[in-house]
Order: sequence, then structure tokens, then C-alpha cells
Amino acid sequence: MFGVDPGPVEPPPPGANRLQRNLATTFMALREVPDPRPLGPDWMVLRTRMAGICGSDAKQVLMDFDDAGDNPMTAFISFPQVLGHEVVATVEALGPEVDGFDVGQRVVLNPWLSCGPRGIDPPCPACVAGDYSLCEHFLDGRLSPGIHTGNATEATGGFAELLPAHALMAVPVPDGLPDEVAVLGDPFAVSLHAVVRHPPPEDGRVLVYGAGALGTTAVAVLRALYPSVDVGVVARWPAQRELAAGLGATVFAHEPRADLVEALADWSGGVLRRPWEGLPVAYPGGIDVVYDTVAAPETLEVIVRVLRSRGTLVELGVSSPGRFEWTPWYFKELRLVGSNAFGVEEVEGVRRHAIAHYLELAAAGRVDVSAMLTHTFALEDWRSAFDALADQGASGAVKVAFDLRD
Repeated sequence: MFGVDPGPVEPPPPGANRLQRNLATTFMALREVPDPRPLGPDWMVLRTRMAGICGSDAKQVLMDFDDAGDNPMTAFISFPQVLGHEVVATVEALGPEVDGFDVGQRVVLNPWLSCGPRGIDPPCPACVAGDYSLCEHFLDGRLSPGIHTGNATEATGGFAELLPAHALMAVPVPDGLPDEVAVLGDPFAVSLHAVVRHPPPEDGRVLVYGAGALGTTAVAVLRALYPSVDVGVVARWPAQRELAAGLGATVFAHEPRADLVEALADWSGGVLRRPWEGLPVAYPGGIDVVYDTVAAPETLEVIVRVLRSRGTLVELGVSSPGRFEWTPWYFKELRLVGSNAFGVEEVEGVRRHAIAHYLELAAAGRVDVSAMLTHTFALEDWRSAFDALADQGASGAVKVAFDLRD
């Protein structure tokens, strides 16, 4: 449970990095909580099989932010919280108004606490369109504030044996698809949304910045749905570089940044121009779209330098804000767009929930990102799980999950 006194905790080992030191004092502890019940007649209870640790979970637990509390998203959450929204589970109990599901059936959680789960009728325009992550009622209805499972107090998450879910919050898992594959549906859906809403041009050249869970799944989406596109990836850690290369991407080291700009310009056909000081800039640039899964000032400074004029920067990551040199943004007339999670997406002419698209693509063998699930832990070993993410260089962690099947 997050938002509670952790009690006595062993100090971090000598030489621990900033995130490991934060983990030693984070406001989380393993607690016994009452078993959840359906939060309405159209809700059910799920039994967690596996629960992935999202990047947002890791940032929260590891207190990986530098914005001194100036974050508007704190208006949309409530405490305490049982985290965990990347969940594959079995149906444990059904409310009287739930149709289409059976006890024991495997599902992946669609975590959005949008109009349907909140009992809002009629639903807002975003929910009508299937854009659940843009729901207008995250603070309304029968639930406390929270945008998705795990950050509203009563909508407890998958870092527990049982969790509640509305009938709209469960996507059936095809028979034969392993839990270890199904649990990756949420991060894949995030990347799918970013790519299909802002697709690359035919025979274009795109860059994925960052090679964690979102970067890996973005590459898989691009290779499966846009095979004519050349894909580059900026990767930090050896395990990430190996995954990206295995998916068919050209891999670039993230530092030093001057060398990175030069390498990206050479790869994309951009022409380097060197200012009096600072990083060079490619003009004209040769990269059509960048999918930025990091969204740090350091990544933005590189990206605006290597994009082509009127190219597109899609931000699907979140980091603490900071100064960056943005002159190329206006000079090249670049397009900067945010990409918030997922909803109902159109893929190859078919509209369905993004997680359902993933499960179908995985079952058909068209995408395989199973290698990115590098570590699993028992729930009682939660500190070790987050420690693996706090020091990815040493651990080789990409995606970490809790395994509750025993």
C-alpha cells in the first residue's frame, strides 16, 4: 500500500544511487487489507495472476521527480493506494449486472476509471469516442478521484491478491496465450496508441527515444504495422540495446549527446550545422517522427535538432521538467503532440480496444515482446522488484512484474 508509514526500514547499502536511497524511505509497506467487493452491480472481482510494474508506479515509489510538488496530476488521485494496473487475472466474482464473463476466465485489466466504472450516464464525449484516458469525470461519480486502477483509494490495484474491476475494465485473454505475454498488454497498448494516432509516412524514417518497456513495444508496433519504415532506437542499457536490435531496429548510444546527434544525422541523411556553442543541429533533418518515451530535457534537446522540418515529436513518456534549448522547435516548425495511454484504436481498418489488438497480434505471432519481461518477483519481495528498476544498469531489468500465481 502506498501513502502509509513504512515503519522501520534497513538503510540502503553503501554506494546506493539516488533511486535506491529513495526506495529505502518511500511511503509504501506490505499491509493486510480487506478483500474487495464489487463496487457496484456492474463490477466484478478479479484474482491477480501477474502484475507488471509500470513506469508511473516506479516513478512514484522511487520518488523519481524533481518538480517540488508542482504537478497538476495530484488533483486527480486519492490516498492511500494499492498500486498495480498492468494486470492479468482470473474472474473471481461477478456482480448481478455483469454479462459476458465467467468465473475463472482470464482477462487483462483495462484500468481506466472513466464514465462507465464511475456510473456516469450519459458518458462524456471522450468516453463515447473510446478515448477513456481523456474522460471528463475522473473526479466524479461513485468513486474517489483517480484516473485508473491503483490511484483511487477504493479501486485497489494488482499489487494485491484481489482487485475490483468494472465490466468495461476487462479484456478476455485468448486460450493458450501465456500470462507472461498477456501481462505486457498495457505497455504495448500505450505505444500502439502513440503510433497509430501519429503514424509514420510510407518508407519514412522514425526514431524511438528510450528502450524500456514503452520503447520496446513501440519498436514492435512499428515493425509489425509499418514494415517499410526504418526504425532507430536510442538505448541506454545493454539489455535494452539487445532487445531493440533483436526487433530489427538500428541502435544508438544515448551519450555523449554531440556524438548522438551526429550519428542520427548520418543515419537519416540530415546535414549537420555547427553553432558557435552547444550541440550541432541537422538542417535539413532526415527523421520524420520521434516517439519519445523519456521526455527529459536532454532528450528534447537532441530530438528537435534531428527532426526534419515540420516533423512530429510524440511525447508518451513523462519526466520532471527542466530547461532545454528549443530554438529548433520554432525554426523547423516542428509539431509536438502528447500521447496519453490508450483507448479504442483503429488498426488495419478494425476498431477495438488497444489491449484487445495486442492480444490478437500476439496470439497470431505477429508481435513478440516477451523477452522484455526480464524479472518476476513474489509480492513480499516488492523492495527487490523496485530495486531492480532503480539500478537497471546492474540488474538488466526492462519489465519487472509480480507473480501471484502460487
